[in-house]
Parts: sequence; C-alpha cells; structure tokens
Amino acid sequence: MSNPNRIKSAFANQKAFIGFLTAGDPDISNTAEFILAMEEGGADLIEVGIPFSDPVAEGPVIEAANIRALEKKVSVDDVFGVIRTVRQKSDIPLVILSYLNPVYFYGYDKFFAECKAVGVDGIIIPDLPYEECREVTDVADKYGIELISLVTPTSQNRIEMIAKESKGFIYVVSSLGVTGIRDEIDNNIKPTIDAIKRVTDTPAAVGFGINRADQAAELVQYADGVIIGSAIVALIEEHGANASDYIRNYVKSIKVAL
Repeated sequence: MSNPNRIKSAFANQKAFIGFLTAGDPDISNTAEFILAMEEGGADLIEVGIPFSDPVAEGPVIEAANIRALEKKVSVDDVFGVIRTVRQKSDIPLVILSYLNPVYFYGYDKFFAECKAVGVDGIIIPDLPYEECREVTDVADKYGIELISLVTPTSQNRIEMIAKESKGFIYVVSSLGVTGIRDEIDNNIKPTIDAIKRVTDTPAAVGFGINRADQAAELVQYADGVIIGSAIVALIEEHGANASDYIRNYVKSIKVAL
C-alpha cells in the first residue's frame, strides 16, 4: 500500500539522498536487488524509471538504459512486480518516474490503483505540463499517490504557483538541457529554492548533473536533498548484474557528505 508519510519521512530531520535507476537494466531480475543496495548505502528515497522509447529529458546515459531495458521487453507490469518484491523487504519511499505515454496507455485509473496496491508513494512525469496536470492529479489523489512537481530554470514566473500546489517533494532541475553527469552545477539554484520556501513547506530536492560528494554538499546548504541518477545508471552500465556493491558504496560516499 502507498503511504504519503513515507515521502515525508525521507526528509525528516535530515538532508535526503534520492537515487534513480531505470527498471529492467540490465535485466528486470536485477532491479529489486539494486534498489535494496541503494537503501543499504543510505538512500532515503528511490525513483524507479519505467523504460520508454523517447525519454526526452534524459541524456545519453539514461537513454541507453531505457534502450537496454526495452530490448528485454520490460513492461509497466514488470516494474510493478519489482516494487512488489521490494515491498516484501523494505519500507523505503518509492517514486515512479514515467513519461505520460505509458501511464496514459495503461489507463490512469488502472495505473494508480496498481501503484497503491504494490506500494508506490509518488510519481514524476517529466513531460506533463503543469497546466495540464489536473487530469492526472485527480486520479492520483483518489489513490493517494503524490504527483511530484518539477521546477526548471525556465519556470521563474511560475515557481510560486507550482510550489503552492506541490505534494511530496519538489524536483528542482539544476540546469537547462537533459540529465547527465556534469562537472559544474549551476550555482544559481538558491533564488529558485528561496522562491519555493516563501510559499510552501514541501521539501525541495535538486537533480540533473550531480555526481560528486562536493557538489551534493554544496547544494544541501539550501536544498532539502539531492537527486542522483546518471552516475548510478553509469555504474549499472559498467558492472551489469554485479553492480550492487558499487551502487551501495557510491551512495554511501555521497550520503556521508550531506
């Protein structure tokens, strides 16, 4: 069962480490193990990506992971199966990241009912415009699944409007472009965080490009958490089915800096 308090608990009295992976990469049989390895390393919340053929917000690392998973014919039901497996062993907050297309074709009501049944706590839909989110939120709310809002560097005149209606946490995109590992993170995030904090108590976590402990430590001086995806997916690409130890140690190295 989903539990809105799980997401809240990820940010309780601490800076949150949020990890991401693409379900089904390199194989669906590895995904639950990798999620649990992240938790063992100290992750506070985990985003599980549903593979999609046109992940427009993703850079080459995560795009390649999507392709590898789709080559294995990984389905939405497979992803729900992974979450069901994790829930037998863990109460860690779990958020699905999916583009709108798979959710739409699965059927909104059926999708969110299944989210609740298996223990998903929230969902991020990168290509769902704020102005069109009502058709999704009405159904997600019915099943207690929190739709996580994204705020981008181009959202300046809409930040407070988006933040006021936010649930779970706010995903603050660090820079323009797609996901990926970056040497430099835009240090102009603070005004965005300040604008969010003026209107809501919803935690704000920064993602896109973060891959080193020093970057994470700098961001959590004003953000409530950091989101790391490409660096973890790159470990999976490199080590395949044997990636668990590398994931666990990497997450640990970031978490201690927060």
